[in-house]
Amino acid sequence: MGTTHDCLPNVAELIADVIRKVATISSGLLLASVHVAIQARGVSPYLPLNLEPEIESQIERVLILGDKPVMTRPIPAARVLEALPKACSKDPVLCHRVQRYLARYTHGSGITHASIEGAVTSGSKVTLPNDYGMGSRSKYQASATAYVQPSDYLIADIGAVVYQGKTDYTGTMLSLGFSYLQVDLGFRPHWLSPMTDSSMLMSTEAATMPSLTLSNYEPISPLGIQYELFLARMSKSDHILKGDKYVSGNPRLAGVHLGIEPASGWTFGVNRLLQYGGDGRPSGLKDLFKAFFNPSKYDNTSSDLTTDQSFGNEQASITTSFLFPGKVPFSVYAEYAGEDTSRGRSYLLGNSSLSVGIHFPQLWKRFDLTVEATEWQNQWYNHFIYQDGMVNYGHVTGNWFGDQRFYNPGASDGVIDDAVGGNSQMVKLGYEPPFGGLFELRYRTLQNQQYGVSHYQRFNDITFGYSRPWNGMEVGGTVDTGKDVFGGNYTRVAGFIRYDDSRGGLGGLLMHDLSDSSPASDPTAQLFVEVGAHSFTSRIDLTDGADKTTGARATGAHAAIGARRAVSEHNDVGARFEFDNVNGHSLVGARLLDYRYRLNWPVAFGVFLGAARYDLATPAYGVYYGVGLQWLNVLPGWDIGADVRYYNSIARDHLLPSDPQTPRPDSFYDFSGATVSISYHF
Repeated sequence: MGTTHDCLPNVAELIADVIRKVATISSGLLLASVHVAIQARGVSPYLPLNLEPEIESQIERVLILGDKPVMTRPIPAARVLEALPKACSKDPVLCHRVQRYLARYTHGSGITHASIEGAVTSGSKVTLPNDYGMGSRSKYQASATAYVQPSDYLIADIGAVVYQGKTDYTGTMLSLGFSYLQVDLGFRPHWLSPMTDSSMLMSTEAATMPSLTLSNYEPISPLGIQYELFLARMSKSDHILKGDKYVSGNPRLAGVHLGIEPASGWTFGVNRLLQYGGDGRPSGLKDLFKAFFNPSKYDNTSSDLTTDQSFGNEQASITTSFLFPGKVPFSVYAEYAGEDTSRGRSYLLGNSSLSVGIHFPQLWKRFDLTVEATEWQNQWYNHFIYQDGMVNYGHVTGNWFGDQRFYNPGASDGVIDDAVGGNSQMVKLGYEPPFGGLFELRYRTLQNQQYGVSHYQRFNDITFGYSRPWNGMEVGGTVDTGKDVFGGNYTRVAGFIRYDDSRGGLGGLLMHDLSDSSPASDPTAQLFVEVGAHSFTSRIDLTDGADKTTGARATGAHAAIGARRAVSEHNDVGARFEFDNVNGHSLVGARLLDYRYRLNWPVAFGVFLGAARYDLATPAYGVYYGVGLQWLNVLPGWDIGADVRYYNSIARDHLLPSDPQTPRPDSFYDFSGATVSISYHF
């Protein structure tokens, strides 16, 4: 048998440590929410997260068809119930499956998940992405969750994930409160991203930490405000720098998500993650607030702030998700994240990453398709104080790429001494054959950059699986095979049996609402392509900030592709990717906010905010923003537009021998100018 994490004692220690720290926050939220408590619904159970992929993929499809973007996970069951009526009008068969699954959560007690898996393995040992730290050599995995709900406002869950060498108590928690303020105490996983495969800040790559979480599942106010606050206890680290020596301790991890959904089908969010404390390091509530609101001052060492005074390790991200309700519906989502601040400004993200994805929940009736890509700069999950990194039990807390880079091939899982950038891509195809069941094929690939201490090959991973109901169970198997970053091959062939509750209870409740459902396609939804020209002035800061170069005005071609939808009589929201070439280098933009206001005459005003990638020797990243005007339908379907924009501190670190050898480790590029374009929408 494998070893058991020392997690259950940590729960008691965590309660004693964090209840005092969140008392002020939680009491304030309770007072602010008490006037709506009578109308609020009770607590909601959470659906499995990367434990039952067959139903999880179908739930994600229902949410897209039901116009409910996903920004954090695990997903509350109540949110899926809200999406079902609209989703049922578009895919009744899918809707019926999800209804039947959700019925297991409607009783006073019961089993919500149980799975056991046996495997035959061979080859090198690789951490399998998003599998709670499980490796490719594990010969078994088991997981289960059961609950008791004595009241609408209280749920007690007990759960665990077990694989060779580890036992983790994922799903064991107590939930109390109501829809505007739910308190979860225990081993609740956290996933702070709309991405399904590659969350930069928090994911299920590592074992679940004991935590105290405050959140809401019912949006607040017309802005659709959603929040999630948590404090967690990480595993013990023996490499916390204090003065000139290492000390041991359990770092704390604080997380914040704030999101808005002001219009159906579009959400925007910001996230923060703070690793701090451990054996006498700053850990008070005052320290936490100072670092949260002014990270550049309290988190970056300087002549005024020593290593021992520095708060700790921080990460942040901006996320967005847009649902396109056309004849072929899809979801477009993005995450722009930073491991630190940049240029001494708290609002600029340093050591950035950009992730984008698109999910088609319904292609030719029997298929669904997901495509995602991520690129990151160096220093992710590394820190000069917490020198084991942003890890829990040896695995990174965020994107799975962090477990695929090592100081040397002999290093144990999760050693991330080699701070290099890279990129990854994922494609997943689902197929429901006429004879029943579900096929899934997923391909992942990753390439680390080569300026680190190790020489990396391309990582490839192919997963093929099939599952179907059988005699009150879900049975199936998966084949996972690939090549690791050092060229070693691995294979894992597994068969599984999962619990499948045969009790019903939701179908009659929901099917009578179908007459009120929205039509299958929104006529205001538009796809568009755009071509034009840009004129930019560049300002380049390569060394110390005093020696800046202003380049000659550069002109070039401009192109874009995107989608938008009307959310009211005059307001549109959308998503867009833009392509320019500046000074011989590609400049790509992904708009995180793309808003347009249509006037009563054929003119529209727009504002936008996005993440930009400048293709240099190693990629440079930053934000850009601007305003624009459009003359609509000059000819049927054709619009003419112009905008002014500013690219703010597009940054890259000095990593190559050819880079400037200066005390400051990074270069900055600013661009300002305008574009003119013509676009066609359909």
